[in-house]
Formats: sequence, structure tokens, C-alpha cells
Amino acid sequence: MRQLADITQDCGGRLIGADRAFSSVNTDTRTLAAGQLFVALRGPRFDGNTYLAEAAARGAVGAIAEREGPADFPVVLVDDALVALQRAAQRWRTRFSMPLIGVAGSNGKTTSKEMIASILSGCGETLATAGNLNNHIGVPLTLLRLDASHRHAVIEMGANHPGELAQLAGFATPAIGIVTNAGAEHLEGFGSLEGAARAEGELFAALGQDGTAILNVDDSFAGLWRDMTVARIVTFGLGSKADFSARDIQTEMGADGFLTRFTLVSPQGEQKISLHLAGKHNVLNALGAAAAAIAAGATLDDVAKGLARMRPVKGRLQLRGARQGAWLIDDSYNANPSSLQAAVDVLEALGGRRFLVLGEMGELGDFSREAHLEAGRYARAHGVERLFAVGEATKLSVESFGEGGVWHENTAAVAEEVGRELAADVRVLVKGSRSNRLERVVAALESVPSAGGMH
Repeated sequence: MRQLADITQDCGGRLIGADRAFSSVNTDTRTLAAGQLFVALRGPRFDGNTYLAEAAARGAVGAIAEREGPADFPVVLVDDALVALQRAAQRWRTRFSMPLIGVAGSNGKTTSKEMIASILSGCGETLATAGNLNNHIGVPLTLLRLDASHRHAVIEMGANHPGELAQLAGFATPAIGIVTNAGAEHLEGFGSLEGAARAEGELFAALGQDGTAILNVDDSFAGLWRDMTVARIVTFGLGSKADFSARDIQTEMGADGFLTRFTLVSPQGEQKISLHLAGKHNVLNALGAAAAAIAAGATLDDVAKGLARMRPVKGRLQLRGARQGAWLIDDSYNANPSSLQAAVDVLEALGGRRFLVLGEMGELGDFSREAHLEAGRYARAHGVERLFAVGEATKLSVESFGEGGVWHENTAAVAEEVGRELAADVRVLVKGSRSNRLERVVAALESVPSAGGMH
């Protein structure tokens, strides 16, 4: 338990009302629990300061807010609740000295974060970002969950404009940083692929000389990132020149999902790895996770056990059974050009008749037209027989894909047509940005609807 007086001092506010103990912080009255401290954030379509009475009714012990609340409801009065939250998190972080790992990159952040956390949880209590709460609000909220029981912390950091990762790293002060890759994501904010790479590299730039940068040498911007850090560099990649590499990679498909086996080659020796994920990109994620975890004190045995426990993150290459004995690969959580190509590579390796359900890829700016044209070309060149598209920009993908491509106005129409063509030899990849709501297609095609992967 913490005191309102302490967080008042940390965030530079003024406490109005009695000092009380609180268990944790929450920014959403819909999930607020008794004993929590409510932070009244403002946004384009909401103002948390109008919910102070509701927060009190739900049992909050007080609030960080920009106006006073109901009688007998303590308020830490501040000029800007978001800035106060960030200051409080930054100050709270300084109370703990455990290794903190920052995870950034265009693709694979959440999967890599979960891998690292799975490994380190076998070594002691580990704090990890919940879901993908990786922005200027989510990172402070995660840091405020730190307590004396934690031996490690794994913090996912996302960005859609330059300077954002520098700010997040300033809050978290990581000792270890990993950038999974740089790809065509959020190009509206970054301006170019190099702009995206420089922005991701801000995590490396934030590391001190006693820090460790976990660097993907397979990425074309590896040289740029080397130049951006003064930290010790540990490399990972599928090639033999990396500190952490892999050989003898084999993937199989079964009723329990994908299983990939490979040999991890590292400075600490070799280790057989079993991973319940598909794709060479996930082997690469595992190599980076192993390097980061070992930098934080894990052993190769810890790595093997932790990766074996890892299961697919929801909506990210989850293998599911579909109607008529077909197989469904649910990668509906999000999409950008490089993650789409990685998913199509997984589909290609499965054999059979390969269908792609494709939604729009968002936030690509001027690159959007070429990216969607290339999506159709790549699918055609890598064994996709049918392309079912939804979203205005995917008309370009259908055009470049050619025969076998069809565009639909909505997900219901896509699900209906794909459903008619399902058979035992069909494998369906569902891929698109979150705004497409392609999880609706997944739910319509599943043989047994479920919230997770196949069991």
C-alpha cells in the first residue's frame, strides 16, 4: 500500500483532503476497484475530471485530478493529470534497482516481451507490461505496478512519432534494451523507413555505458543502431555471425498448434529449444528474447523452459481448427507490410490450398498504395491461391494479385464466401490492421469458437 501524500510529492501536486493508503492506480472508472487511486485523464472525446463522483462511488480512495471532487473525497490537485502520472511513475521507478528491460520495434514487440517475461518468471517475480499498454499512458501505469517483490521488469514501448521512445525510456530507465526490427509501421508519423528506424533506436540511445543493447543484426538498420548507443552490444540473428543464432529449424503443425524446434547457439553454449509458435520471424524473436534474458541473469536452461511455456499471443499466428476440417491461422490483431510477409511465409510452408483474408494496413501514409500493391504481388508469388480482401486500400491488392482475388465491402461477406470454399486441404490466413475487425471472420470460420488458440 502507498500513501496519497507520497504520490502527491512525487507528482508535484497539492493534496486536498485526508491522506489515505491506496493499492494501485487506474485511469478507467469502468474497471476501477475499491482501494485504488483514480487518475482523471483528459482526451479528445472524454474528460476524466467529470467522473470524480463516480470514482468515489466505486470505492476509489482519491484521485489525481485537475479540479476538486465531492466532499470528503481526497484529490491530488495538479495542472495536468497526464504529466502528473508520468512524473509519479518516473519517481517511483527510481526506488527500485532490479534489471529493467525495454522492448521496442516495429513488429514482434508484444511477442518478444511475453517471451522474455516467460523466461525470467522462472528466475523470480517478474513484472511485465499487460497486453500492449506500451504508450505514454501504459508505460507509466506499468511502472507504478513495481514493488519490492519484483526481481525483473519487462516493459514494452511503442511509438508512432519521433521522440516518443526517448520519453518512455526516460520514464523507465532500462538497463537492457532490445529493438526487434524496423519496418513500415506508423510511417505517417515517422515520414520514412529510416525515420522509423531512428525513432526505434531512441531506446538504444537512452542506454548508458553500463547498459546492454540487444541488436538484431539481420535488420538493415543494424549499423545505424550501433552508432546510436554507447552501451555494450549483444547481437542476435539467423546468421552464424550473431552472438545468438539458430540452426536446425523445423516447424510442424498439429492439433495443439504449431511447434518449432531449433538449436540455440550462444556465447553460453548450445541449447535445444521447443517453441509453440510458427515462422522464422518467431525464431528470431526467441533469439532476441534469449539474449535479453541472459543479459538480465537467466541461464540457457531458464531460456529453454521459459520458451517452452510460451504460447501465442491472441490474434498473432494462432493455429485454429476451421469448419470442414480446414485450418485457420488467426493473425488478425494487426498488420503492416513486413508482418504480412512473415505471416504469408508461414502460410506458404503449410502446403495445401492456401487462402489469404486480407484487411487494410493502416498508418502507412504515402507508402500505402505501394504497400497494398506489393501485398497482392507477394501473396501471388508465395503460393496463395485465393485472396479475399476487405477495406478500400485492398482493392489495390486484389488488382495486383490477379485471378483468384476478390474484394468485399464488409467482413460478413468475406466470411460467407470463404466459408463456402472451406475443405480439409484448405489453410486460411486472416491478416489485417485492428480497424478491420477481422476477428469477426475468425469467429465465423472456427470449428469450435474460443477466446484463445486451439487446445
